[in-house]
Amino acid sequence: MDKIFDGKIALVTGASRGIGAATAKKLATLGAHVILTAKNDKLLQAVEDEIFKAGGSATIAPMDLTDGENIARLAAAVTERWGKLDIMILNAARLGSLGPVTQIDPVEFNKVLTLNLLSGQAAIAAFDPLLKKSDAGRLVALTSSVGSKPRAFWGAYGASKAALENLVISYGQEVMNLSKIRAYIVDPGRTRTDMRAQAYPGEAPETVKEPKIVAHAIIELLLSDEPTGYLLKVDS
Repeated sequence: MDKIFDGKIALVTGASRGIGAATAKKLATLGAHVILTAKNDKLLQAVEDEIFKAGGSATIAPMDLTDGENIARLAAAVTERWGKLDIMILNAARLGSLGPVTQIDPVEFNKVLTLNLLSGQAAIAAFDPLLKKSDAGRLVALTSSVGSKPRAFWGAYGASKAALENLVISYGQEVMNLSKIRAYIVDPGRTRTDMRAQAYPGEAPETVKEPKIVAHAIIELLLSDEPTGYLLKVDS
């Protein structure tokens, strides 16, 4: 697998930490030039430094993904510099407050939907022409088990992930006969992330798997021959 992604351009959202950072570093290790996006400039720079020290290649693009104009500008920059996009990992997400559906705060719910769903649609729309220019474009969206199996008090977050899954798979079906793009969904399961710690503050971190295990599973999916719409559950 050494440098198997050589010459590939990859975009990872939410790449400043957790699963996004681990996936970006793995892609870079295997030869891809990785575009890192997230709001936190310093954390992005730290990930970029790790990639450079390991001999990889990356570009950081600090931005607020809830602003559609930022996404459009990034797509324009990628078009000008590379003219294609081979891999897009939609990982950026917001948990929001857990609570009853009847008590969902509309302002916070809007923020959850904007990042978890609307920014994903904006990214797909903006980068679709570039993915079509790849000889094997791949779109991977991170989801949660609550997207397909509703759970009490997780309604807001679960709804955003259910909608994202539908959106991504619908897109994959729309382009499957027009290009070589394939769209996948990844459910990372119980993983040692800041979001997991926020949802389960009393959980011992060492009892759940590290983000790099999910990153490895994503890489294997990208290299697989699975059809559009495939859902990968990372159980261990």
